[in-house]
Amino acid sequence: MHVYLTGATGFIGSRVIDQLLEAGHQVTGSTRSEEGARRLAKRGVTPYSATLEDPAALARGAEQADAVIHTAFDHEFVNFAANCEKDRRVISALGAVLRGSSRPILITSGVGMGDPGDGSLAREEVFNRSHSMPRVASELAGQDLLDAGVNLGVVRLPQVHDPVKQGLITPYIDLAREKGTVAYIADGANRFAAAPVEDVARLYVSALERAAPGARYHAVAEEGVALREIAEVVAAGMGLPAVSLSPDEARTHFGWFAMFAAANFAASGAWTKQTLGWQPKGPSLLENLRRMDYAPVA
Repeated sequence: MHVYLTGATGFIGSRVIDQLLEAGHQVTGSTRSEEGARRLAKRGVTPYSATLEDPAALARGAEQADAVIHTAFDHEFVNFAANCEKDRRVISALGAVLRGSSRPILITSGVGMGDPGDGSLAREEVFNRSHSMPRVASELAGQDLLDAGVNLGVVRLPQVHDPVKQGLITPYIDLAREKGTVAYIADGANRFAAAPVEDVARLYVSALERAAPGARYHAVAEEGVALREIAEVVAAGMGLPAVSLSPDEARTHFGWFAMFAAANFAASGAWTKQTLGWQPKGPSLLENLRRMDYAPVA
């Protein structure tokens, strides 16, 4: 297939390229910069210049493609709600190009959208339309496209990690460096599902090739790692104390990150593993955090 990949130079997208090329697919990848275009061309990928701020231009890259994978996202979390609305507009624009065809598109969301609200693990068959996290906007846009007959599937992400980046844990580490402590709330029992980035990339390609309309996949290798465990490993790596905060203290300490520090993102990936035959092989989140170089980047 000729696959159009948004976010092709990103943390996940760059790994998805490896898997697509290995599977024999032709790839066009979106990038924001000339340097990104050069990197893509060297890998045998056709570069396409576009940004999330221009959904129509980004969507035009999909016009000649057989399939679309959308991994691009603005990860400036301090503007998370606005960036989720930006993603909603991009998904709607991409879907408009695919209407009236059977060409598949995979969009990206978070495992929290599968939270049934009863304290159990988030699951693939659940879509919590009233979830408090702004990322629900992505799946609401996707549902509109599904209702319009677009062949759309969703990959829901946990904390995707390697020894350099770890999803929300990366800004958590930056905040710890700024504050001089690695904090968690109360007993820190709230949990974060996780998966290694290379395994997540394999899942995208398997899901695209299956092309099942309406399918929601959880890229979950670990159902949940307690924030306190994460804090203790990060604290050891940084040489800082791990401390428990009350909810009131946490609002002041964490600022914009407070809603993430209090969230429970535990999730099951059992259906995904069974359906796709996907078996994660990479290291655990804590293993990668122990391998990390915590020295500040110059």
